[in-house]
Amino acid sequence: MHLTPASDRAIATATTLPSTFYLDRHVLEQEKELIFGRTWQLVARLEELARPGDFVPATILDEPIVVVRGTDGQLRGFYNVCRHRAGQVALTRGNRKSLQCRYHGWTYGLDGSLRACPEMEDADGFRKEDFGLVPIRVEAWGPFVFANLHPSAPSLGEVMGEIPAEVRRAGYDVAAMRLIERRDYVIACNWKVYVDNYLEGYHLPIAHPALFREVDYDAYQVETFRYYSKQHAPIRDLRPGEELGRDRRYVRSADGENDALYYWLFPNTMINIYPDNLSSNVILPLGHDRTLTIFEWFFAEPGTGEGWESMQQTIAFSDEIQQEDIVLCEQVQRGLASRSYDTGRFSPRRENGVHHFQSLIREFLAT
Repeated sequence: MHLTPASDRAIATATTLPSTFYLDRHVLEQEKELIFGRTWQLVARLEELARPGDFVPATILDEPIVVVRGTDGQLRGFYNVCRHRAGQVALTRGNRKSLQCRYHGWTYGLDGSLRACPEMEDADGFRKEDFGLVPIRVEAWGPFVFANLHPSAPSLGEVMGEIPAEVRRAGYDVAAMRLIERRDYVIACNWKVYVDNYLEGYHLPIAHPALFREVDYDAYQVETFRYYSKQHAPIRDLRPGEELGRDRRYVRSADGENDALYYWLFPNTMINIYPDNLSSNVILPLGHDRTLTIFEWFFAEPGTGEGWESMQQTIAFSDEIQQEDIVLCEQVQRGLASRSYDTGRFSPRRENGVHHFQSLIREFLAT
């Protein structure tokens, strides 16, 4: 569902989230349950689960899970918690026909059923059928595997809306792209500060001079949908006297902004798609004032020589922008703690994406 201009007009009178939403530990505890416990979280890569018997342990914040490729080829997910005394049944990724808790040896099939439980024959009324691993929902798209802890949350397809179809129409084979590099950044800010920052180009002229030189700022816009938004950041034409490689990194192609697709999925996943590469950003709270941002870069044909150098330049440019954003986000977190600040106002022209995100925060926390 695309949000209407009428809903966008509400931005003109709206105020931003109060600073307590970024400073209060109790708000984060609510978010863990009502937001992260009810939304699709990127937890693994499909290439890690390519063969029957592959399994990958992961977490959704503090919740341990395991994703498996069953012997029947089906992708499944479970809480990574033994039903006996709560040990974990998968400590590292691997390939097996079963999962075994390393505490007392309870063993589970890759369909979650309890296969072996030593010395339980004297337990009155105990039935193995009642003590299988507790399942969770998992779905895959492109090179990614997502998990959702809530049984009645909208499907991944409903949340992603038109994204898969748009990507197909653009001719991008995201499933063929393979992970080349991962970088983790720990930032001294609330996770929502970082997402707020990602969802607007308003700060480009001041904060990102190199990026600002590349994009057509006047044409920069954010299009909002029910559970995601799409950023349009077209590369601008070369100006007279500018040279590619000296003054500019990129050049606008004949189809303009179709050079790239930039998506954000509520609450904390960004997917940026280009003709020859894809990058993902996952934003995870480590505390009310500390955030982990995970950047991963995928390429279809990594290559060597000039191809490898171009790839490394792409990653380096992304890292440069990230370092600039870290400074901004940490400054904002300090400012949010000031007794002089509570709420602010939105730029209706530039911050509809931020307003959309903050409206979803209010909606989910009110559930």
